[in-house]
Amino acid sequence: MAAPKPKRPPADPKATPTGAEPATPKASKAKAATPKPATPKRPAKPKPTKPDAATRHAAKAATRARRRGKTFAVEVDENAAPAPPDAIRVRRMHRRDLNRVWEFLKLVFRDVNRETVEYQRPRSKQRFEEQYDDEGIAQLIFEVDGDIVGYAECAFEVTGNDNWINPRYFEKRDMRPLYVEELASHPEYHGRGIGGFMLEQLQHLARVRGCTHLVLEVAENNRLALGFYRKRNFFKLDASIFLAQKVESEPELLPPRALSRPEPQGDADG
Repeated sequence: MAAPKPKRPPADPKATPTGAEPATPKASKAKAATPKPATPKRPAKPKPTKPDAATRHAAKAATRARRRGKTFAVEVDENAAPAPPDAIRVRRMHRRDLNRVWEFLKLVFRDVNRETVEYQRPRSKQRFEEQYDDEGIAQLIFEVDGDIVGYAECAFEVTGNDNWINPRYFEKRDMRPLYVEELASHPEYHGRGIGGFMLEQLQHLARVRGCTHLVLEVAENNRLALGFYRKRNFFKLDASIFLAQKVESEPELLPPRALSRPEPQGDADG
């Protein structure tokens, strides 16, 4: 009789089979949470404050100065010899110069305006100040030792709503004018080269901007100014002059008249 086979012990589930690599425990599905570094909060932006009137005015003035500097650039030779103390210096007018220049113009044209039909300067100081704010106008001051001895004002296009110039006149003649609105020199400096230097400066601006002519207006009875311009080859453009005719005037009101005497009253029957 065959002997019974011995029973195998139950297999240990944790036991590793022969020839097999030990099992690697599976990682848990739930990963350990890694703490994130705290993001620093951005500081709150300050609310922009509205600039006051003075600040806005200064910003506008700076913008005008930059534009004028770009538009009306004047070449300067850095290698040139330093100017003597009594040299004529030219610079652009600033707002702080308005009162000084206005008083200067009144001095220059005081005697001229007594003899001319058409007023030779801006009609009012307000109009003069408005011209400063116009970006199409260049206003130049000429000084000797800090004193104003000349003033030049010019425009590269017709400006203002009360201007007498007709641009089509120049377009038909293929002229690109630089309009000289003003050219004033101090009476005590006449004959010392102020007017010639101012005119040369305007001619330089005209060449830089491609203009072909300087155009200006002068009173016909201003003989000193006419002689200055004619000596420098200015010629008359238009033949328009002021004309007048005397009219025998009569008073609007009739002269006194004698009071009539009352008529005598007749008889009631008559």
